[in-house]
Amino acid sequence: MAVMTDRRRRARPRIATAATAALAATSLLTLTGCGLFDDEAGGDSAGTSDGPLDVVASFYPMAFLAERIGGEHVSVSTLTGPGVEPHDLDISPQQTAQVADADVVVYLQGLQPAVDEAIAQSATGEIADVTGFTSLESHEEEAEGEGEHADEGNTHDDEHADEGNAHGDEHADEGHAAEDEHADEGHSHDDHGHSHDHDIDGLDPHIWLDPAKYGQLAMGVAAALTNADPDHMADFEANATELINELDALDAEFTEGLAEFEGDTFITTHSAFGYLAARYGLHEESITGLDPESEPSGARMRELREIAEADGVTTIFFETLVSDETARTLADDLGLQTAVLDPLEGITEESAGADYLEVMRANLAALQTALGG
Repeated sequence: MAVMTDRRRRARPRIATAATAALAATSLLTLTGCGLFDDEAGGDSAGTSDGPLDVVASFYPMAFLAERIGGEHVSVSTLTGPGVEPHDLDISPQQTAQVADADVVVYLQGLQPAVDEAIAQSATGEIADVTGFTSLESHEEEAEGEGEHADEGNTHDDEHADEGNAHGDEHADEGHAAEDEHADEGHSHDDHGHSHDHDIDGLDPHIWLDPAKYGQLAMGVAAALTNADPDHMADFEANATELINELDALDAEFTEGLAEFEGDTFITTHSAFGYLAARYGLHEESITGLDPESEPSGARMRELREIAEADGVTTIFFETLVSDETARTLADDLGLQTAVLDPLEGITEESAGADYLEVMRANLAALQTALGG
């Protein structure tokens, strides 16, 4: 753990909101070549050039952002170890101490209750809650389907193609129009400059699986690092721009690679891919909903059988960090194949790549194969 200077310890903790809300409202596809930061980015923060920032990330997607954007100016530790299912994380006293001593904490509020509690009670540094950098959406109705899908048969194909294919202006307008409102409503400061007021119950937290939204998170994290260490703003800006360019290219690959499958249905273990499905015009059905540990009802399993048969589903997707038993049971009952679709909640030796970009490309290939590409 990096040793914090007295200057850092005396700094009044802040949460990156006002400056980053403006950044996050900028479209990923038009950002390249533009400056990320205005004069407020450094603000009254007490940055320093004495050693790397000590950054604590809640789980892998947050750590990836911090490492790529911070570069040599950060030392990143992750609360969720490899192979650990993030939703069920318990925080040890040592990890609580890490949170307390960190210069910057990067996390997704509402995904890991133990992390939320540790930050609320202990954090003293810059807090980057990424739910303030983009809009969250609800995909529950699409994921659960509660009989509506079976009644309508295949008529959902055109409907979901129209909804999800708002990849361009409509998707961006809906997502970005809520940025300032989300930041204003969701982040009220207490005595420590922390935010714990907004509630994501019923909203899908898996925002990192949409490359465009992930780019918005990158902008917010870059601003948070700059708040903590304004001396290295130029490096954070350059690193963030480079990453956003890569996410732009990834977005283009998904758009082209899935264009012929608009409206097609895929079945997953839990509802992790709602943002991805909405962005690229697909339709996700899940076995367990947003909670990967919940048990599906008999009615839900019967409904999924009907959906799979009606829509010509060939593959049931499972995950590396969650039991595949139910997915394999459903696949065996229907004579379907199984494959991995990775929600990127953690990287292990079993992952189909070494980092976010590689695993996302493996996910693209898996979807193309399952959908008949």
